[in-house]
Amino acid sequence: MWGGRFQSGPADIMREITPSIDFDKRLAGEDLAGSRAHCRMLASEGIISKEDGLAIQDGLTAVEKEIKDGTFVFKRELEDIHLNIESRLAELIGPVAGRLHTARSRNDQVVTDFRLWVRAACERADQGLATLQLALLGQAENHTDTIMPGFTHMQVAQPVTFGHHCLAYVEMFGRDRGRFEDARKRLNESPLGAAALAGTSFPIDRDATAKALGFIRPMRNSMDAISARDFALEYLAACTIAAVNLSRLAGELVQWSTPAFGFVKLSDAFTTGSSIMPQKRNPDAAELVRGKTGRVLGDFVALATVVKGLVLTYGTDLQEDKERVFDAADTLELSLAAMAAMMADLTAQPDKMRAACEAGFPTATDLADWVVRVLKKPFREAHHIAGSIVKLAEDRNVTLDKLTLADMQAVDPAITQEVFKVLSLEASVNSRMSLGGTAPARVKEQLNHWRGVLK
Repeated sequence: MWGGRFQSGPADIMREITPSIDFDKRLAGEDLAGSRAHCRMLASEGIISKEDGLAIQDGLTAVEKEIKDGTFVFKRELEDIHLNIESRLAELIGPVAGRLHTARSRNDQVVTDFRLWVRAACERADQGLATLQLALLGQAENHTDTIMPGFTHMQVAQPVTFGHHCLAYVEMFGRDRGRFEDARKRLNESPLGAAALAGTSFPIDRDATAKALGFIRPMRNSMDAISARDFALEYLAACTIAAVNLSRLAGELVQWSTPAFGFVKLSDAFTTGSSIMPQKRNPDAAELVRGKTGRVLGDFVALATVVKGLVLTYGTDLQEDKERVFDAADTLELSLAAMAAMMADLTAQPDKMRAACEAGFPTATDLADWVVRVLKKPFREAHHIAGSIVKLAEDRNVTLDKLTLADMQAVDPAITQEVFKVLSLEASVNSRMSLGGTAPARVKEQLNHWRGVLK
């Protein structure tokens, strides 16, 4: 492609380090779409003849069919997807194929393709997250009043419902969807027509190509159009945060499925056995989702490191952007699919959840709140009273509601029989009626909200 300037071929090692076709062939569809839009614009503006434009379009269709049929031969000596397609186009329609590259550089061609690909990846991530949200909603609907312990510091803190716990992740993944939506909006500008870096002297219509490719407008600065990779970094950042959130849920599934907890059961479809211990049921799918977080984070760090020292506009360093984005996309999309399937598959174990909640005096806060509300004491004093009663129950190895009124009155004589109404797990959960609380009535409100959002 640059034989006029170079008289000898590249060194052997250059034939190994330079080609990107092994991975950027994934951009074939985007490259064809960009070339079609560019060709139509060139013909419309009279930069190439309509006859040449039609010949090029027919040739691109033939190339597309070969790629779909698996008969297209990708050649490493042609370096990348762009030159592979251009070369095959020339074989099919002759020298007229060379007119397609008028007013275009590989610099704006590759980044246009890449933006199109990342835009679609944002949409796939959004759909994967929505599917996971629906799986979580299904569990929440089935367990709006299933009591389980809520933890702080991994200690039993207060009773919550399993439905409420699931909805916490629905909210979390909703924010992840917002990040991908924001990333998609910001990247949806067309660099096509920026050419190598300075624009072109040909009378092109960048608005036409932007519209044809679904971009909201052309990018306003040709140097920025060529050099910007913050759209890829923003996508990777969204992937990383989503992977972290997936890891938190995966960690809970690993924990909950252990015999020590027994809060959920995962079926044979999402567990494996041991090569030596016949009793084992290992939550491998959840562990792999948790482990893959480091991989996605590594992709973000790798690309940030590539970009951080680059002067404007283009350096071949930027060839390193695609593998990182492709890897993160593949990893995240697989993890989302696995997690959605696991959440739909798992079976909650309400008895185990309740038994775990009964330990650790989870209604102690309800006792303190009752002292404040009924006995009109300051909360700090009420906290001390409740703590003394908890110590008494702990010494006697009973739950709070198993103490006698006399036991409690030994701590504070003003306590009455009415206190027992707030000490049950159900009373505690049902009382949490503040907005966003765990009361089943509030959980149902949130379910209705999310069903409306996700329908």
